[in-house]
Formats: sequence, structure tokens, C-alpha cells
Amino acid sequence: MASTGGRAFLVVLDSVGCGGAPDAAAFGDEGSNTLGHLAAACAEGRAEVGRSGPMRMPNLDRLGLGAAIRLASGVATPGMDAVPEGLWGAATEVSRGKDTPSGHWELAGVPVPWDWTYFPDTVPAFPADIVAEVCRLAGTEGILGNCHASGVPIIAEHCEEHLRTGWPICYTSADSVFQIACHEEAFGLERLLQLCQDLAPMLHARKVGRVIARPFTGGPGNFKRTSNRHDYAIAPPGPTLLDWVAGAGRATHAIGKIGDIFSMRGTGALHKGKSDADLFEHLVRLGAEAEAGSLTFANFVEFDTLYGHPRDVAGYARALEWFDAGLPRFFAQLRPGDLAIFTADHGNDPTYRGTEHTRERVPVVGWGVGLSEVGLRGFVDVGASVAAHLGVQAQGPGRSFL
Repeated sequence: MASTGGRAFLVVLDSVGCGGAPDAAAFGDEGSNTLGHLAAACAEGRAEVGRSGPMRMPNLDRLGLGAAIRLASGVATPGMDAVPEGLWGAATEVSRGKDTPSGHWELAGVPVPWDWTYFPDTVPAFPADIVAEVCRLAGTEGILGNCHASGVPIIAEHCEEHLRTGWPICYTSADSVFQIACHEEAFGLERLLQLCQDLAPMLHARKVGRVIARPFTGGPGNFKRTSNRHDYAIAPPGPTLLDWVAGAGRATHAIGKIGDIFSMRGTGALHKGKSDADLFEHLVRLGAEAEAGSLTFANFVEFDTLYGHPRDVAGYARALEWFDAGLPRFFAQLRPGDLAIFTADHGNDPTYRGTEHTRERVPVVGWGVGLSEVGLRGFVDVGASVAAHLGVQAQGPGRSFL
């Protein structure tokens, strides 16, 4: 095992999959490939808004990102053809889901042992007793929405009625989620958060993964969703990497929504922000300041929320290039003996049909251990490897690739 003085940084680029999942067809996602199709779109001139030409991610590609995509799915990676110098491979998920909790928990060493509950794509989508409980907790006579929807269109459709009646806008997606959108001022942010928190135990008991508060401001035609989103996630089914590290007396840092995803279990210091740009500053700062032997676990969500779901190809490529361009600042803060792993929790191919996540393998690339080809691994092996680097005992089924 590695020296306990070295630190670990596990960085999840939310939805940045690389295709090739052997069970993609079972999820209706055959042929999806977030990174592969983005590289192709950029090279073919189909992602020219705010950027131009082949995709440029030299820092992650130098570690092995292009090679990881080719390994996972066999596709060409125009613009990403560097000879790997870092740790590189790809990982396959076994949990029966393609959402945030499943991916993060399994990366942290714990596959999901149950089937998630999903709401039918019907109108109404929710059982009467859930609707009645929302009304009771909110103090309203009804709800709006009650269907499958994306956040921006459903708010646009019901914003005026919501402001007039005070009824919460409730909707779901292909994920195991119950989402509630309310106006931060007219309905009240704290009231919305309390509503979601109080509703969550009922939904979690039915194996619905998350109750999500989706606040917005403004009015019809000019509303805007705010950064005060909050996820109330079901607790992981067992101790995760965060618990292993915290249980060994080490410091843990959670950047972004990691604390929410893990129901605050094993999370020490929380570092949040209004944007991925804010979160990146936390990552750079912790590269300089995090304690010896500590774990920093980060999630960068905007690839998924701002570009994957809206199917914004150019925006997704711009975001990836922005992230990659900032990495030298982070690397400059790291110390000998540190490990930084970059991976993803699922796919969200912006060139694919629909608006939902896609079942894909994910890249695994790392800084700090020199050239190391780790091949095709399981998600759980990522958590086991981080634990091995920190000299902490892993408790899950994963096997270290270090």
C-alpha cells in the first residue's frame, strides 16, 4: 500500500461517458457515446458555437483520455490522439441504473443491490397518495405538472399558474427522481427545501433515488433556475470510500453535490459554489491546502445539466475544453505522492435522441503514478484503488489497479 502521506483527488465529470457499455441496448442506449460523438462532431464542424475545430483537451488526453475512449468503445478520437503518459483505462458499471447515485456509489466501492423505482411516462405520473402527501406538506390543494418533463419547459408551462395558485410544480424523468420546482420568493426557498426534505423519507422507502428541489426566480417568459438546487438522496446501501477514509481518521473534502449524493455520510468539509467555475477554484485551493492523507471527492455537474440534457453539442465541447484548460493550475498545486483520478458516473450523449442519461462506460485517467495502462475495470475498482493509494482498508468488492 502507498504511503499514508499522499493525498487523493477523485474528480467526477458528471455524464462524461465514453460509450461501449455491454448492456447499453437493455437501457435503450445502444451506440451512445458522449465523448466519442463529441470528438466526431467537433472534427466535422458540427460544434462551432463559441469554439471551433477538433476537440482540444490536451491535458487529459496526455494522461490517456483519447486512449481510454478507444479502449472503451473502439471509436476514433479525432483531436485526441496523444500517446498516454498517465494512468488510463475505462470502467463498466453493474448497478441497474444510469443515474447520479448509482454511478457515484459504485465508483466509491458500493454497487446498488436493488432495482430503482421509476415513475411511468403517463399523465398523471405519480400515485394519488404521493400527490396527497405533497399537498399536505405544502399546504396546497393540488400540484402542477405530474408528468415526465425537463425542467425549463415544465416551468415555462406552469410558471404563471404556480405564481397564481402557489401549487408546486412536480415532475420526473427517466431517472428515479421526484423533482419539485417552486419560486424562491413567492413560494419561498426554505419552504421548498423543507417540503423536499419532509417528503424524501416516503419516496426513499419506495426506492426512489432522489427528491430534488428546483428553485427559480423571475416570471413568465423571463424566469431563471437558481443555483440553490438541493438533492435529497437515499442513503448508500453500505459504507463507501468516504466512510472508509473518515473511519481511518483521515480528512475528507466534498466538492459540489458530493455531500448530497452520499447523504452526508463520511463527508467532512463541504465546498459548494454557484457554478462549476466556483467548484474548480475549490479544487485548485484544496490541491494546495488539503491535509496529508486526505481524500477530496469532487463532482462537476454542469456537463450534465447545462449541456447533456439540453443536447447542446457545442456547449458540451466548450465546457470540456474549459475544464481541461484549467488543469495545469490544479496540477501545479499537487505534491509528490498525490493521486488525481478523473472519471464519470454515466453518459449523457448530447448527439443522442431524447434528453436523458445514456448507459456508457466511463474513462478513468490519473495523474501521479506515471504511465499505467489499467485496462477495462469495474466502477468499484476506482474506489478500491483510491483506498489503496491512501493506505486505507477497502470494504467493498473492488480490486485496486495500482
